[in-house]
Amino acid sequence: MTDDIFLKGMIYVRFLSATLELTGAFLMWRTFRLDVAIRINGLLGLAGPLVLTTTMLLGLAGLSASRVPTAKILWIGLGVACILWGTTR
Repeated sequence: MTDDIFLKGMIYVRFLSATLELTGAFLMWRTFRLDVAIRINGLLGLAGPLVLTTTMLLGLAGLSASRVPTAKILWIGLGVACILWGTTR
């Protein structure tokens, strides 16, 4: 049952992210100005890594609660860190 809490958290964060993306697209369409669209796109670009990090942390917390070996959780965390580092360089 504890896995449900973490899974629901991941789902809610993704729904929130989708809502932000759709709202950003609507605002771009509504204003129909390139300079505003670039600003909105920049803000949405900041949200992406935060959503990825949050969902992965929730997933890792759920895995650790279900007694997955610590070494495997560390490998997954290292993979996420590599993704984040690779996309910033």
